[in-house]
Amino acid sequence: MHHRLLIINPGSTSTKIAVYDEEEPLFTDTLRHSAADLARYRQVADQFAFRRDLILAALEAHQVGLSSLSAVVGRGGLLRPIPGGTYRVSAAMLDELARAEHGEHASNLGALLAHDIAEAAGGVPAFIVDPVVVDELAPEARLSGLPEMPRRSVFHALNQKAVARRVAADLGRRYEELNLVVVHLGGGVTVGSHRRGRVVDVNNGLDGDGPMSPERAGGLPTLGLIHLAFSWRHTLREIGRMLVGEGGFVAHLGTNDARQVEARIAEGDESARLVYEALAYQVAKEVGRAAVALDGHVDRIVITGGLAHSELLTGWIADQVGWIAPVAVYPGEDEMGALAAGALRVLRGEEPALEYEEARA
Repeated sequence: MHHRLLIINPGSTSTKIAVYDEEEPLFTDTLRHSAADLARYRQVADQFAFRRDLILAALEAHQVGLSSLSAVVGRGGLLRPIPGGTYRVSAAMLDELARAEHGEHASNLGALLAHDIAEAAGGVPAFIVDPVVVDELAPEARLSGLPEMPRRSVFHALNQKAVARRVAADLGRRYEELNLVVVHLGGGVTVGSHRRGRVVDVNNGLDGDGPMSPERAGGLPTLGLIHLAFSWRHTLREIGRMLVGEGGFVAHLGTNDARQVEARIAEGDESARLVYEALAYQVAKEVGRAAVALDGHVDRIVITGGLAHSELLTGWIADQVGWIAPVAVYPGEDEMGALAAGALRVLRGEEPALEYEEARA
């Protein structure tokens, strides 16, 4: 049976859409939203009709009829912690996302838009795949030194799991048979311990855990952060920006662009080289920690994400961790393809669609 899928990936200032015929993209499009467009809406959920109408207009422009769709797939938003997989969009999921019960983010619109357009297409299935809240942590990985502050699983689940499946396919194995350490290098850095299909440990790159990144500070000396917070020189919002948005490369070098950093290194800038080497060193240390969570039995260390295009950076990391396991580099991230692949596995009967109401991390 032939499957045609509409993929919807809402971001803060754009909505990416694509139509796939099986694994092949028929077209992709980025619908950009100006600040003036979005200023009319008080909450993210209020943008629903605005974005839906743009998607429908784009489909019409590309001459894709709703009746030709087999399913609609949305980017998963901020839900409660759930195991990884492809989830059928449900009433409970829609209600929690519409109310932003677990936090407000543009990705919350993914399931809402997918459901509405799937209904308009004749009631075809609507899915989400591996949202950022995927939580498969081992019990011992969840504890911190304070009971009231457990560790949370928030990471690049969609890309990490999609790349892990690609690695397994390239090795002629199943994802569920392998132990992998997957490193996502992007605006944030997350390193996951994939034990036979489950991410049993991962740093929370959003909350300030793990390596620094182009614009995030990563893990910091705790008492130093406390003294900074209580110095009364910065507001809570300002400190939040120092940790996420203005940390890492931005704090040290004034840019979040790794290409600029590499250009400065090529020109002999030793401070730029030191910061770049520090990122590689911190990532390598996190890989070592991730290998411990797999008892040292690692089939591959996989480096992915936008920064994985840097042969300089990935080379430094590989030099430091290659003794643990062979290193494979899969540059970039294909969120649209990953969303399509998750739905296709369900539509082809390769795995079941999961039910949100029944899922528990």
